[in-house]
Amino acid sequence: MGTRVKLDSCQNTLEIKDMSNQVKFQEEVLLIEKLESQIILHDDDFNTFDWVIECLQKYCEHTELQAEQCAWVVHTKGKCNVKSGSLEKLIGISQALNDSGLSATIE
Repeated sequence: MGTRVKLDSCQNTLEIKDMSNQVKFQEEVLLIEKLESQIILHDDDFNTFDWVIECLQKYCEHTELQAEQCAWVVHTKGKCNVKSGSLEKLIGISQALNDSGLSATIE
């Protein structure tokens, strides 16, 4: 007979039932929500494309092509998500971008 697996995020339980709807296994589980943050690079009137590209390569570990594309999006749209990850990881990168004269925020 087949089984059904149900994860109830409201009650934090994992339940396995057989086809006759009898519970074969039930256990409380810890659900961890993965939260990612993003570094948003904002447009300005004084940094050159070359400088923005260099900083994105150095601090965000972008390839030249990725950095060029992000720089273009920042220029045309006013901002761009240039890096995603845990807040702890992004704080130092954002600070380095800001210390280099760019305008970066974390959301």
